[in-house]
Amino acid sequence: MNNPELNMTKIPFCLTRLLLLSLCVLQSVQASDYVIDTEGGHAYIQFKISHLGFSWLTGRFNRFSGSFSYDEKDPSSATVEVVIDTTSIDTNHAERDKHLRDEDYLHVDTFPEARFVSSAFEEQGGGKAKLIGELTLRGITRPIQIDVEHVGAGTDPWGGYRRGFSGSTRLVLAEFGITKYLGDAAKTMELSLGIEGIRKKSQHRPRKPGGQRLR
Repeated sequence: MNNPELNMTKIPFCLTRLLLLSLCVLQSVQASDYVIDTEGGHAYIQFKISHLGFSWLTGRFNRFSGSFSYDEKDPSSATVEVVIDTTSIDTNHAERDKHLRDEDYLHVDTFPEARFVSSAFEEQGGGKAKLIGELTLRGITRPIQIDVEHVGAGTDPWGGYRRGFSGSTRLVLAEFGITKYLGDAAKTMELSLGIEGIRKKSQHRPRKPGGQRLR
């Protein structure tokens, strides 16, 4: 014979189990978080600008860090944040680099960092996407759009999981307070980047009952 009071006591227990199961499912499908592999030298931020309209001046930033999240099932939820040490600018010419660090250009004594924070990620198809966000340079924040290409993703030889992208954009220097005139061709700078992210160790694939890892 059924006991109504006993059945009522089972309801909270069942609800608790259902809630825990739902949380496990949500955790298994959430976006993966990655750390950009600057330590291993598998990422770069480079730039190119016209030199008086006669040639190209190229350079890079040697020190930066960042992270991103990405979910193949929901790419629009992707996020990216990168911090650049502007004192690390390197054009392979010490005197020029010293000048680029002063107040005419990067003004690194006052603004030693630049930062990019994404606000949207839009898949375009064919392995291409648009990354939209805000870049803060010399203390000035402006919206920018980066053309992105998926490079690849998969396991590495050391048991980790990696994902890589490349991207490019064009910056109008005056919008970031860099107004020193170097000719009309030098009013904009081309920025290119490549990032390889290592999935954080805490994010493992869910396991089957009994502890066997799902494949």
